[in-house]
Amino acid sequence: MQAVQFTEHGDTDVIEYGDFPDPEPSDDEVLVDVKAGALNHLDVWTRKGLPGIDLEMPHIPGSDAAGVVTEVGEDVTRFEEGDHVAVSAGAFCGECEFCRRGDFPLCVEFHIIGEHVRGVHSELAAVPAQNLVPVPDHVDWETAAAAPLVFQTAWRMLRNRGDLKSGEDVLVLGASGGVGHAAVQVAKHAGATVYATASTDEKLEYAEELGADHVINYEEDDFADEIRDLTGYRGVDMVVDHVGGETWQDSLASLAKGGRIVTCGATTGGRPKTDINRIFWNQLEVIGSTMATPGEAEDALEHVWDGTFEVRVRDTLPMSEAAQAHELLENREGFGKVVVKPDSEL
Repeated sequence: MQAVQFTEHGDTDVIEYGDFPDPEPSDDEVLVDVKAGALNHLDVWTRKGLPGIDLEMPHIPGSDAAGVVTEVGEDVTRFEEGDHVAVSAGAFCGECEFCRRGDFPLCVEFHIIGEHVRGVHSELAAVPAQNLVPVPDHVDWETAAAAPLVFQTAWRMLRNRGDLKSGEDVLVLGASGGVGHAAVQVAKHAGATVYATASTDEKLEYAEELGADHVINYEEDDFADEIRDLTGYRGVDMVVDHVGGETWQDSLASLAKGGRIVTCGATTGGRPKTDINRIFWNQLEVIGSTMATPGEAEDALEHVWDGTFEVRVRDTLPMSEAAQAHELLENREGFGKVVVKPDSEL
């Protein structure tokens, strides 16, 4: 088969698209004929190298993909040949104390397909059956590939970890990205008033189309000041911050007393300056969130499959141009997700 791959960490010039041995599914795995994949910032970080993660090389990146089942392992009962499926990349042991109580993202062996083990940006992928979700036949491959990681992440962040309630005010940073554009829609669906930031007026118009009530161009205005003005100096009940280092202090400053900040990532750095005095005096909550349980993922994706949530795709490229796809993410170009397809599918 052909696969996106790299043999060392580095810039986009380490990415190749070429021959790779066909995978053979184990007893609990499913072989998927990949029709489309999608990128996340996680793919960029993995390519550059993450501390403490020693990858088997060559590494195939990619946590998001969708395709058709072509073979099932002996122990697999949920799927059969011909089924349409998408990858839900969070893998867990199923046996530890956290798995036994159903909180799989806290699994002591939790890992992500494409980050810690080989991913799915290839013509074929052998994926554990527990990491696949059914896709209705009417859903196009780009949507099926681009939705799972960001929508399940946003759903767990806001609805479960953040306990978002109707009538609350929510600020979503980086609304033009994958998680950001999903979070805007999840928040609006929950009945919140949604504030969103992005770097251009065009991106902000897209955010408004997806449900944002108020938008802020962070290149032109200090978003914490704007939030204070828009809320009568009260602040918002929740900030969704997956940006990290560059925004953390302003995110805290945007919160109302008793508010909460929910984070699933740190694209601009994971060691920000913080304001402990503000946290304890205003009795703020800092909440972490990673991926989702299978049930949370299916709840979120049902809203994608039925059209309630929209997956915005900024560009679709052949896998042989994966380096360009990575550059689109790094340069923060466009609104929404970047999709890659095997060259044989184009």
